[in-house]
Amino acid sequence: NPEFNPKWRITGEDYATGYNNFYEFTTSKTRVKRLTGDFVISPWEVDIAGLCEKPMKISVDELVASMPMEERVYRFRCVEAWSMIVPWTGFPLSKLLEQVQPKSEAKFVKFQTFYRPEQAPGFEELKGYPWPYTEGLRMDEAMNPLTLVTTGMYGKPLPKQNGAPLRLVVPWKYGYKSIKSIVKMELVAEQPPTLWETLAPDEYPFESNVN
Repeated sequence: NPEFNPKWRITGEDYATGYNNFYEFTTSKTRVKRLTGDFVISPWEVDIAGLCEKPMKISVDELVASMPMEERVYRFRCVEAWSMIVPWTGFPLSKLLEQVQPKSEAKFVKFQTFYRPEQAPGFEELKGYPWPYTEGLRMDEAMNPLTLVTTGMYGKPLPKQNGAPLRLVVPWKYGYKSIKSIVKMELVAEQPPTLWETLAPDEYPFESNVN
């Protein structure tokens, strides 16, 4: 998409795919890539449910075939003060939500990722965390045309360590809002609890817009 190609210097692919926060596997950013071998990403289905007229369960393959896929270059910024510039491939989340027809009482979208301790060692290492990983957006944020459901980067399918096969990218928020490996989206009336806000609300508030 030429509207999202600002000619910035792109972060090297090896850096972006080799330095990852994915606590389901490990807290060590440089080890995530080496620990994803047992993680099964196909077949993969996403459940879109809650306060909507037409809930659905759809495979990632069906999504890719049915949605208007495009590449966008976005800045990606972490609360830990590191950042990247990445070419993502995906489609606006709004296009998917329009298909399920949100009800008027739906004010938020809650996102949930996988829970498979047998495939990801981080669950065992961090037993005190409120797994599975959850995140959320206000409905207006979810419908914002910048909010991207992502299936690829650098012109290739998403690597496992970057949130394969389906992740969110919300470029004006800190990276922990861009939840990886999504299995469920639920339209809800109340602001949903999220993993990082539950653990440390002063550092990781629900809004988490980049300052």
